[in-house]
Amino acid sequence: MGFNCGIVGLPNVGKSTLFNALTATASAQAANYPFCTIEPNVGRVAVPDRRLGELARVGKSQKIVPTSLEFVDIAGLVRGASKGEGLGNQFLANIREVDAIVHVLRCFEDGDITHVEGSIDPIRDAETVETELMLADLESLEKRLIAAQKKARGGDKESVAQVALMEPIVAALTEGRPARTAIPPDQVEAARRLQLLTSKPVLYVCNVEESAAATGNAFSARVAERAAAEGARHVIVSAAIEAEVSQLPDEERPEFLEGLGLHDSGLDRVIRAGYDLLGLITYFTVGPKETRAWTIVKGTKAPGAAGVIHGDFERGFIACETIAYDDYVGLNGEGGAKEAGKMRVEGKEYVVRDGDVLLFRFNV
Repeated sequence: MGFNCGIVGLPNVGKSTLFNALTATASAQAANYPFCTIEPNVGRVAVPDRRLGELARVGKSQKIVPTSLEFVDIAGLVRGASKGEGLGNQFLANIREVDAIVHVLRCFEDGDITHVEGSIDPIRDAETVETELMLADLESLEKRLIAAQKKARGGDKESVAQVALMEPIVAALTEGRPARTAIPPDQVEAARRLQLLTSKPVLYVCNVEESAAATGNAFSARVAERAAAEGARHVIVSAAIEAEVSQLPDEERPEFLEGLGLHDSGLDRVIRAGYDLLGLITYFTVGPKETRAWTIVKGTKAPGAAGVIHGDFERGFIACETIAYDDYVGLNGEGGAKEAGKMRVEGKEYVVRDGDVLLFRFNV
């Protein structure tokens, strides 16, 4: 299980350049004109995790299989998209399908690359996109709310619950606040079924010039303030640098990044922020054939984690042998962990932790 992030933003902010770098492909055309990405481009990429190499070394595995995540490069949005301007209707349809929004903001000056609004202002750009998404949500919800209110007056219990959920959201949208600010924690799953654009978690990606990749700039500092105020995340990336890094052999990348004052790539930072954004964690299976990473939602119990591998594992779950990553590596594998009493047998109520090395027992 990976996760699905839609890369959005105004035209010419570096969306497709970032997508190309993330997926190390040229499948998304990065051209200097609006709407060069007509259909959403989808790229599945491996999630880098240094722990895999250590586990494979200790477990003497023949190969390593990382988990993966999906990025969707969605056509640029412009002011008026909620009313069908530009590729608005298509944009809105595509974005409804993703789990989270990676909002790329242009935080660099370049006279050779035009900006659809005529000047550089990432906060204005963020507000333009979010306003269009809120207007689309409001239009969608108002119709459903009226229908639900009529049924609720007739005593329909399901409609009563829907009205209680939708009314605060409509009020928030009317006040210019995204839907996610009006959804109670215990109603997240119910709200997800409404397919609201502004209920999705947001990661702001500040696309800066190469010289600002390590420290950011005045533009990205403003985005950081906005993200903090919203409880959102932000990452500083230079799409131009990422494009260069993606073309280098793996062994040359660390030295190249260090020369620029960077300890890791933009992809690594986007993934870490994305994991945190969606509440995802990784567990591992280790054997002589392979060491493999698996992604689950934080809070998943052992049978659900087993089901990520195969439905039969979940249906016939009996127990799982569990070793923490540090214990597995520090005690030289399963044998050492057993001798030290660090291998536990957990049942159906066990909540899997990030870094657990698991072996499932099941019977079908």
